[in-house]
Amino acid sequence: MFHFTTLPPLSLYIHVPWCVRKCPYCDFNSHHARDTLPEKAYVQALLADLEQELPLIWGRTVNSIFIGGGTPSLFSAEAYDQLFSGIRSLLPLRADAEITLEANPGTFEAARFHDYRQLGINRLSIGIQSFDNNALMRLGRIHDGEEAKRAVEIARLVGFENLNLDLMFGLPGQTAVTAEQDVKTAIDLAPTHISYYQLTIEPNTLFYQQPPDLPEDDPIIDWQEASQQRLAQAGYQQYEVSAYAQSGKACRHNLNYWQFGDYIGIGAGAHGKISDAAQQTITRRLKHKQPQAYMDKTMNQAGLFKSELLNVRDIGFEFMLNALRLTEGFETRLFQQRTGIPLKHLDKALQIAETENLLHYDIHRICPTEKGRRYLNTLIELFLPE
Repeated sequence: MFHFTTLPPLSLYIHVPWCVRKCPYCDFNSHHARDTLPEKAYVQALLADLEQELPLIWGRTVNSIFIGGGTPSLFSAEAYDQLFSGIRSLLPLRADAEITLEANPGTFEAARFHDYRQLGINRLSIGIQSFDNNALMRLGRIHDGEEAKRAVEIARLVGFENLNLDLMFGLPGQTAVTAEQDVKTAIDLAPTHISYYQLTIEPNTLFYQQPPDLPEDDPIIDWQEASQQRLAQAGYQQYEVSAYAQSGKACRHNLNYWQFGDYIGIGAGAHGKISDAAQQTITRRLKHKQPQAYMDKTMNQAGLFKSELLNVRDIGFEFMLNALRLTEGFETRLFQQRTGIPLKHLDKALQIAETENLLHYDIHRICPTEKGRRYLNTLIELFLPE
């Protein structure tokens, strides 16, 4: 049984599932936008979806909104104006809420992005992946390196001060020189945040079916360590496994995930996690993945695909799976606040992890050691239910 003394912060995730083209490495719920996008119908479905979620979160304020995809920047400013108007009529939104939109360089139009900014979107996450044209071609991206740089310029010109660049390493055909140049170019563009992560081959992708020729592991590790040093020297603090930010510019929305906060998920294939103080439960919710089925079922009040109650046995592992990704770990008291169970449930695993120098803990804070960050999977596995 869970026992909540206070409810976690609440965020809203919105999924827009269409892309100009499906990338061969992408395992997200994204679909090729073959014809005119059904913006109006999809926005109506999103608002109907949100309205059906309201009984779970009455009276709670939303702290951040993240619009992911897919390629959310394919939708017009008019569509987002309608969506935000509906959201604000249904939910209390924190006055300084972080509102993030994912965008791809190949979809940038100055007028559209100016309008996005005027609507209150205040953080832009641009999917660069690489500035090397050969790498971009192998990744199936629709932009080139110059378009990526231009996207950053346009974003600044229209008023986006809080910018994230997504950058990948370990790419097909990548060398030490091109990997270093990618990071150098990203730093020179001076975004407030850089997401820097290794390409992984996931099931249900074209790369899984037709594996590309990837660099060896040892050089990849060397590139990663050199890049981490370069980012640190440029003032980017690594606060999570793949997230680097200037002071005060960490992604608030993602921090809520990693600190086991609550979030509503609306849109095709969106996930949600909601704590209920009255029922003393934590529920995960999943929406239908196919866009047309999602729209049809949501408008008929049947958009929820699956709902699952989490149990005490698994909840400690789920918390640690997220929180141990953070470089500075978490305050000890946060565990019981977010899970509704006492930390003593993890005593055995914590003792083993500290003995093996994988983490440090005291009455104030639990955080992974340098060794723990290097062998994060090993550390997290200690908290799997027996």
